[in-house]
Amino acid sequence: MTTKSPALQVLNRTFGYANFRPNQEAIVTHLIAGGDALVLMPTGGGKSLCYQVPALIRDGVGIVISPLIALMQDQVDAMRQLGVRAAFLNSSLTQSQASAVEEALLQGTLDLLYVAPERLVTPRFLQMLERANVALFAIDEAHCVSQWGHDFRPEYRALSILHERFPAIPRIALTATADSPTRQEIIERLSLHDARQFITSFDRPNICYRMTQKIAANSNRQLLAFLQDHAGEAGIIYCMSRKKVEATAEWLSEEGFTAIAYHAGLDAQIRTHHQQRFIREEGVIVVATIAFGMGIDKPDVRFVAHLDLPKSIESYYQETGRAGRDGAPAEAWLAYSLSDVVSIGRMIESGEAPEERKRLERQKLDALFGLCETAACRRQQLLRYFGEEVNERTLNCGNCDNCLSPAQTWDATLQSRQALSAVYKTGNRFGATHVIDVLLGKMSDRMVQFNHHKLSVFGIGQDTNNQTWRGIFRQLTALGYLHADMAGFGGLSVTELSRAVLKGEVPVTLRVDTSADAAKADKPARRAAQEKSVLRAKKNGLSITADDEPMWQMLRDARTRIAKEQGVPPYVIFHDTTLQEMLRVMPRDKAEMSAISGVGSAKLERYGQAFIDVIVAADG
Repeated sequence: MTTKSPALQVLNRTFGYANFRPNQEAIVTHLIAGGDALVLMPTGGGKSLCYQVPALIRDGVGIVISPLIALMQDQVDAMRQLGVRAAFLNSSLTQSQASAVEEALLQGTLDLLYVAPERLVTPRFLQMLERANVALFAIDEAHCVSQWGHDFRPEYRALSILHERFPAIPRIALTATADSPTRQEIIERLSLHDARQFITSFDRPNICYRMTQKIAANSNRQLLAFLQDHAGEAGIIYCMSRKKVEATAEWLSEEGFTAIAYHAGLDAQIRTHHQQRFIREEGVIVVATIAFGMGIDKPDVRFVAHLDLPKSIESYYQETGRAGRDGAPAEAWLAYSLSDVVSIGRMIESGEAPEERKRLERQKLDALFGLCETAACRRQQLLRYFGEEVNERTLNCGNCDNCLSPAQTWDATLQSRQALSAVYKTGNRFGATHVIDVLLGKMSDRMVQFNHHKLSVFGIGQDTNNQTWRGIFRQLTALGYLHADMAGFGGLSVTELSRAVLKGEVPVTLRVDTSADAAKADKPARRAAQEKSVLRAKKNGLSITADDEPMWQMLRDARTRIAKEQGVPPYVIFHDTTLQEMLRVMPRDKAEMSAISGVGSAKLERYGQAFIDVIVAADG
């Protein structure tokens, strides 16, 4: 009989899991042995366990540097439910509460202590750490240290002091998104030159990626059509502006959804209240700017929707990664337009960043736009962006819109040459709307003002309608044949790539521009959909049958009741996937309950009997 390693024993006993996920065990073993590590692991991949298990095995307390104090309470609550001695230090504590935590730190009665970077680097706290017995330092959301990262936090730069002051204590830096330049800067800034790098696949196979052209006058109905498959489910909807966040949340509430707004302009108490509602209640939709999300541990977010284009693939990946952390199927839906690209480009150009930074941000925006417009597998293009090798023989991931419903393509060589020629002959400075008017032969004062009605390209595109032309210009821009001058309000110009097209040397194949149909269901039908069970097996992957639904609801009700009594989110008691396994196994005693994934020893003793009683009473 093989003896379990100490790490596996802790994983089984404390966390209730039978085995580590890919890369977790190697990281844990390396850290326990005292090595430094840089860990890139997708959201939901189990990064936290990589430092939690070693902190429970190594002598001393694990110090976790976390960027958001608002989430520390929930992280600590989750650890305490597992029987782990955890605490946090931040500005939400009274002086007496903070003193009690500091005393516990010095007395060695803590397993984990969560602290913000600003507090950690103060002379007083550093002196306290020198008096304490520290097992390891875990730097979460490590990409915040990088000026090229999407969540840059200057205070993270000061964390290099950990290497200087505590060279013998292992450090682990963790992030879900970091391209090669960002990884290199993390290593430089945190002095992790000798750290072992653990790069797990960026693939989130449980997330279905869907992207659609945004219909400006009908975007709300596009969103409704998407949400009909997610009635009663928790989700996040991202918008670019605060105004749009509030308008969308209000509209969704009128449509019968439980929707709340979140952005930096709201009062801090309101933001905290809304965040707590999302975390602790079932089926809440939060409509937010990018101010919301970092560090959110809610496992049962079934969808993330974008009503506007993010700034980069890194941001998109980070935000969509907040869906499906429990491993069950989830959806990422994005509605985009060329005007989004122009708007973000203007923000980049008007910013005060150095030109090198602006150039990089433009490249990142172009890469995301290309991902939106591709007719190929979105997952493969996403993985390639992060430098991950893709098996070329597996051309269909089976879980993105382009693979599930392959896009139709057409030979657009003639129309592309006409479009590029019109851009060139009008001076490489007008936006798509005006150039399309030239191609369609539309007379106007503006046309006469610039004498464009006298050009040879005037009216040559009348065989193609306006909507198709818009799709052509959008795709030619995404493919790099046209450049949108952000500083010039979206003026288009031909690029070096377009030369071969204009000469007839290169054919152009584009995807058929099929705008998403507006939602056809009327309001009563939508209301009826929301009155149905929150169980939508085809989407949430929980495979709950109609016969199982009553028992499932009883288990969920028991979880909700206990969570309210404990003052914690329901998922802190047990994840949906754990309840699903209970439903499948129907444990009737603690021995059977202990075999359920996610039921550790502490939770077994605290809550096991309550769920056994529900099962026995219902099953007879």
